[in-house]
Amino acid sequence: MTDCKNFKHNKSICNCTYVSCPRHGICCECIEYHRNRGELPACYFNADAERTYDRSIENFFKSR
Repeated sequence: MTDCKNFKHNKSICNCTYVSCPRHGICCECIEYHRNRGELPACYFNADAERTYDRSIENFFKSR
């Protein structure tokens, strides 16, 4: 579990299809994780692009 006061809400609106991720619903950890990898989290992508699991910035611009 997490101490994030918004965890339930975040988890309910998270569009990431990788639900076994330990950061699912913990936005601050998700953003930090992807930022450190030079990526964007799932919430930046439309549904089709998100399902590819390609979180690259290039894919973000391609999906726009």
